[in-house]
Amino acid sequence: MSDFETSRRGVLGGAALGLAATAAPAAAVAQADADGAPSLRDPRSAYTRTPFPEQRQPWPALASKMTPRPDHGETSYRGSGKLTGRKALLTGGDSGIGRAAAIAFAREGADVAINYHPSEEPDAREVADMIRQAGRKAVLLPADIRTQKACEDVVRKAIAQLGGLDLLVNNAAYQQSKADIMEISDEQFVRTYETNVYHVFRFSKAAIPSMPPGSVIINTISQNSYDPGEDLIDYASTKAAIQNLTRGMAKQLAKKGIRVNAVSPGPIWTPLQVAGGQLPGKMHEFGQDTSLGRAGQPAELASLYVALASGEATFSTGTAVGAHGGKGFP
Repeated sequence: MSDFETSRRGVLGGAALGLAATAAPAAAVAQADADGAPSLRDPRSAYTRTPFPEQRQPWPALASKMTPRPDHGETSYRGSGKLTGRKALLTGGDSGIGRAAAIAFAREGADVAINYHPSEEPDAREVADMIRQAGRKAVLLPADIRTQKACEDVVRKAIAQLGGLDLLVNNAAYQQSKADIMEISDEQFVRTYETNVYHVFRFSKAAIPSMPPGSVIINTISQNSYDPGEDLIDYASTKAAIQNLTRGMAKQLAKKGIRVNAVSPGPIWTPLQVAGGQLPGKMHEFGQDTSLGRAGQPAELASLYVALASGEATFSTGTAVGAHGGKGFP
């Protein structure tokens, strides 16, 4: 799973930076042909437009069992040293957006620790292999992060095994679609907040004392932060809370030289969708109402995380960069 004038100004600056300051996945980069002319990629057909087949997995689901498998940039992302020597911790780093960011960070030169639910071990091991293939250190930290102790333990282990920490991505999320508020149990509401909001606060608080000036925190919010879906009211409200946390922390942590930003995805093909994120019978509609006529793939967000993490983005803090396919804010 607003101060709109401030948001729009910050987002415009952040979005421009994201386009200019990062090495995007090769699938999205305009490459020169033999004559030197750019070979442009039409965003409408850059990834599949075919409606996704109805499918269901027990929460939290595995990317390796999805049809089709999401594209995390496994074969396409090319780094250029933007994060050389950095030490990163990502929550939800086994699959989806977190996986795409983890792969990109490693290929940009960072050592990477990923947290994930213990049942997602098969996906996490795939990510670890790709981090190591990039020549970087991979640290696997399985844990259910719904408690303060679990959050603090993961951060402590990450710092110890990476030899420090200067890049934190709070990305893990829990999402269950319900057509009626009466179908949302108190247990679901609490779990959604524990996973989505509490972990952002707890991971950040545990990490900040060890983060030197120049460090970066990136939170994953959502287009639901600004325009809540009617069947995701609990999830959407957590994403609005994280947006607010991002802006408040950015103002406070600027005094320590730590930047805090957010990435705001729209409909992205991740395990969240097949583990209860879509109402039964609605999978074929997922992403079809965007201006580009398709859902996004995790690979399409990797470059945004790299841009915000990069030392080239030193004036970007308290901002959010969106990737919605033409609908949504920012």
